[in-house]
Amino acid sequence: MHPDYLDIINRRLEPADVEGPSKVMPLDEAVRRFIRPGMTLHMNVSHCRANGAGDEIVRQFWGKKPDFTLVMLGIVTNQIVLVYGGLLKKIIGTFIGDSYPTPGPQRIIQKAYREKTVEFENWSILSLPLRLMAGAMGVKWMPTRSIAGSSMARENKDTFLEIEDPSGSGEKTGIVRALEPDVSIIHGPCADEAGNILVTPPYGENIFGALASKKGVIATVERIVSTAFIRKHAWMVKIPGYIVKSVSVVPMGAHPSGLTNIGVSDLPAYAEDYRFIEDIRNASRRDDTYDAWIKHWILECPDRDEYLARLGHRRIFYLRGKAEPDSWKSEIEDHSPDLSTSEQSNPTERMIVTAGRRLTKSIKNHGHKTILAGVGASNHAAWLATTTCKEKNIEIECMAETGFYGYLPRPSDPWIFNHRNIHTCKMLAGVDTVMGILMGGARNRCIGVLGAAQVDKFGNVNTTFIPEAEVFLVGSGGANDVASAASEVLVCIEQSTDRLVENVPYITSPGKSVRTIVTDLGVWERETQDEPFILTAILNDNSGESLDEHIEKIKSRTGWTVETAENVEIEPLPTREELFTLRLFDPKRQFIGPAPEERTE
Repeated sequence: MHPDYLDIINRRLEPADVEGPSKVMPLDEAVRRFIRPGMTLHMNVSHCRANGAGDEIVRQFWGKKPDFTLVMLGIVTNQIVLVYGGLLKKIIGTFIGDSYPTPGPQRIIQKAYREKTVEFENWSILSLPLRLMAGAMGVKWMPTRSIAGSSMARENKDTFLEIEDPSGSGEKTGIVRALEPDVSIIHGPCADEAGNILVTPPYGENIFGALASKKGVIATVERIVSTAFIRKHAWMVKIPGYIVKSVSVVPMGAHPSGLTNIGVSDLPAYAEDYRFIEDIRNASRRDDTYDAWIKHWILECPDRDEYLARLGHRRIFYLRGKAEPDSWKSEIEDHSPDLSTSEQSNPTERMIVTAGRRLTKSIKNHGHKTILAGVGASNHAAWLATTTCKEKNIEIECMAETGFYGYLPRPSDPWIFNHRNIHTCKMLAGVDTVMGILMGGARNRCIGVLGAAQVDKFGNVNTTFIPEAEVFLVGSGGANDVASAASEVLVCIEQSTDRLVENVPYITSPGKSVRTIVTDLGVWERETQDEPFILTAILNDNSGESLDEHIEKIKSRTGWTVETAENVEIEPLPTREELFTLRLFDPKRQFIGPAPEERTE
């Protein structure tokens, strides 16, 4: 070949190991340069969160009232500090409160909601990413099957509309307005110096917020890699360098959330730090303990090196080991002395087992192919049904909203998004795929399982707001999306007149697809949305009460007039196999409640 051609190949056509302008800078410099008061900040939620970056924002803006608007799928643990410190004027979110070990209202959020120091804009876990997707694509509106029929439709009347179907079907189509934050903040395992960011699955909300942000992306990563490494893993690079303003190396920058290294095993991974999350939750119950926690972990912790030193190397090694796929085996062995061998059951166990049986029956009879549940008892019922179906060779795939498909729940850890479950998935995707298509698409065959703060006689679910008590609960999360689009829905809820009400005061999730309600006392069912719920079964509790006595107890604890089937069944007690399977999922009994021998009446 002519030397001039060789020269051109070498100078112009040979891929460089390192390419593009360097955007690497310390995190404190990135925050000073690119974040300004009054901005709308988007914090990405995949399986990890940019908690290290959030801490730096707190340090730099503490006491300054910057009036940020925070756009985030889940405002939990670390983000509560932003509310407590007066850094936010508005939250645009889907879940706002405590999440682990059990979801529930959060004291600081309650105070902000009651005193109106922060404005709350509620969405679902699918509709909010759709707004960001519209912003990223440069379109003004995006269709959605969610929100319609809920109280969120009324609250967000300027950003959610129902219009006539342009194709002339005569049906209504829901649309959400595009959302374009100023800056998006994301953490990933690695990036090159030019800001091409590799993201590991599951992808959660995906990267629409980053692509929609008007002023670009502030990224934190575990390490900087070469452009050659980025090219080698191009299928995992989700954010192009040209929209990135800065890249900062922040080791364990997602902590206390975890980070997967699926597809890039030579990069570090670490699991969620549950103990740390519980410590934050406990500290936040009082101002003095929360002030001390913030001071120790954020305000007087100048950088990530000091943060990791305070964590300690033993804890870091433990979290890295816990990220291994089979780490549950040693963990369940540690829990084995505490696993109850009693064949007696408590009310929560009976409720979950009954819900699991009803799910299995519906999957078999109606041909559902996927199952998706919320956190808590509803999730345990879905896990129990999944394992029962697989043992009986009934086809079913378990999904979780942030991108899990076809996973088999691992023993020892009841948290739906726990790290070990990821390694059993048959596919890893994001909210847009799991919630928008596999759960809620035109050809979905999904049965959904929801928990609830309240449910009414129409199947409407409330997990957002109780006006008379001025209590903000947690919001929709994915519940509205499931109720709006799944083929069928089962609701799992404890029985009381405060929870089974005539009409919910706030419709988080419309009840049109709810066919079954299972409580710790009974089962209600209906065939279509136009029919009333009928009490079809009571849960045997070995109390010696007659059927009529049990039905009267249920009626006294139900907020609507109870209609009963002609022949009300008595649900059999849980079997030893069902109880033991359930206890393997939740060995610390965070969701299933005290062991029967530990209970006090």
